[in-house]
Amino acid sequence: METIYTAQVTSHGGRDGVVRSSDGHLNLKVATPKKEGGEGTNPEQLFAAGYSACFHSALKSIAKTKEIDTDESEVTASVSLHKGDDGFSLSARLDVRIPGLSEEQVMSLAKAAHEMCPYSKATRGNIDVELKAITEQMQP
Repeated sequence: METIYTAQVTSHGGRDGVVRSSDGHLNLKVATPKKEGGEGTNPEQLFAAGYSACFHSALKSIAKTKEIDTDESEVTASVSLHKGDDGFSLSARLDVRIPGLSEEQVMSLAKAAHEMCPYSKATRGNIDVELKAITEQMQP
């Protein structure tokens, strides 16, 4: 398998510190989620940002092969942190909106993107991931 790109980000201080990429483009203060008193971004937001961008790229790629316009499309990733008897875990919901398409059409593209997206492949079988089609009549 050919490596196309490797991202390198270093954490100093864990959830109450900073994360910096080797190229300097990412340099953020991280903290526990705001409801727990932290100021700054948190790992769940960073994961949601990466997942939504990667999934959206997969969605747009699939739609392009079907000549479907995705210029106004959006993917919102909601990543939740859970605490149970066995410790902490994550789940994700991907809200997919493509104006002008029916719920069934959006879900068809979303399911195909879920098969292609590297984040979806990495999470498959490891965390719960829900796909949701958002149409003009409904909002997340």
